Amino acid sequence: MTTLRLHEICGYRAGDKGDISNIALFSDDDEIYQVIVREVTAERVKEHFGAMVKGDVVRYEAANVLALNFVMQGALGGGGPRSLRADTLGKALGGALVRMEIDVPDSLADRRAPRPDVRWAEEILDHLPR
Repeated sequence: MTTLRLHEICGYRAGDKGDISNIALFSDDDEIYQVIVREVTAERVKEHFGAMVKGDVVRYEAANVLALNFVMQGALGGGGPRSLRADTLGKALGGALVRMEIDVPDSLADRRAPRPDVRWAEEILDHLPR
């Protein structure tokens, strides 16, 4: 098994309404979809967000489009203008969810999204004053 972050093997879309956040994970193929069905449970998502999500997390499977949809109650600190959070939108939680690490069979790990070459940044950073 290989440990990967969700963003390496699937896409996502997120939104909100009031104090409810909605995050959908999308897979490119059925094998990866089966992995995320097994690994990304409602309980794990709730644990991943910890105290940020006060209410229930419900997972809906949409196998016809190879997606999982998570609806999280009490996830936005009261929602919109009521929240004291710096970012009160569900989109931010989508980016947080895809940083969750899951176990992926080695045979599927090569399907991860290509990582950008950022070696150029090292040269710039080396020239900055310390």
